[in-house]
Amino acid sequence: MNLKKNIQNIKKNYSLGIIGGGQLALMLAEAAKNRGIKVCVQTKSSSDPAGSKADCVIEADPLKVKGNKELIKECEKITFENEWIKIEKLNLIGSKNIFVPSLESIQPLVDRISQKKLIDRMNFPSPKWLSLKEFRRLDDEEIKDWHFPLMVKSYKGGYDGKGNKRINNQDELNSFALNANLDECLIEEWVDYKKELALVGSRDFDGNIRFFPIVETYQKNNVCDWVFSPAEINYDLKTFAINIFSSIVNELNYVGVMAIEFFYGDSGLLINEIAPRTHNSAHFSIEACSSSQFDQHICISSGIKPPEINMHCQGSLMINLLGLKKKYPLSIEKRIELLSQIKGSNLHWYGKSEESPGRKMAHITFLLNENNHLKRALKAKEILIKVREIWPSPNY
Repeated sequence: MNLKKNIQNIKKNYSLGIIGGGQLALMLAEAAKNRGIKVCVQTKSSSDPAGSKADCVIEADPLKVKGNKELIKECEKITFENEWIKIEKLNLIGSKNIFVPSLESIQPLVDRISQKKLIDRMNFPSPKWLSLKEFRRLDDEEIKDWHFPLMVKSYKGGYDGKGNKRINNQDELNSFALNANLDECLIEEWVDYKKELALVGSRDFDGNIRFFPIVETYQKNNVCDWVFSPAEINYDLKTFAINIFSSIVNELNYVGVMAIEFFYGDSGLLINEIAPRTHNSAHFSIEACSSSQFDQHICISSGIKPPEINMHCQGSLMINLLGLKKKYPLSIEKRIELLSQIKGSNLHWYGKSEESPGRKMAHITFLLNENNHLKRALKAKEILIKVREIWPSPNY
């Protein structure tokens, strides 16, 4: 494990440490620099995305205690790039008030089963679910309440569609169960939704909650393809989503940025998943809002009163740029050059060393100033076509 400093004569202690060094940590580090806040990142390699922006890099696996101890020694506060952390070990080595959000508040959100139990306990709507082990124990009468297709999810470590599998019939279920660890999966009813929505917001140490606009997200191969904001939803639906978010963060005494993904359709608004961190669905906020999701989280973690959140445009389109196959005819450099030539483009390159199919390499945001939803939607479609002609979504 090596401690590498990017800036000479820097103080030993840093205002903020980040466990993880991927693109979310990169954008947190960029927001910190804009605030004059010095950041130390714990990640496997200083060449990881956040390494180029951090003031200090601790080269260590984010899940390894030795690196965690070094980070805690160097930093006043510690936050997380993602929720896949070992809370039990962190509880043993860190003081209770050093982590943002607190370990206690993030505990119910680190895996899908504990999330589901929290949602059920709070009596919020979500797809019907069981652990796969419980599902396999259902008798013939109980199984009648379940209908194919079904969705199987790994209970921990899943993101961007990883760990999700659609099960279309009993034979597929039997085959999956033979090769799966039943203790590590849950099964959900299939939801025929009309829209996928996401709400990202923040809660500070004084309990003040701030919201970004609710957005509509579009998925391909279980990965977010693009995000359109704001979503076209009625007042009651918006209020319900905001109330769900507020209730959850207050119940957990959660501090920092959080995202909730929803399904919306004939069954109403259903919680899909909760992400206790900054989230892909609010990347648009970097250009479109007075304070981005990363700025909110940096301010809160560093003891700065976060600004109020306002959109300074009518809407936005954020498109994910995922890795393509090696034989794709346009080089990365050429794709970036062509994308940068599209009027109004705001390209965020993550600095990853290798391109592989489906890997998040960058995102690009466009601000929309048309005066109604339909006009913005048509403009977004026009832009999306241009972007996808240069950088298509990968086909797996």
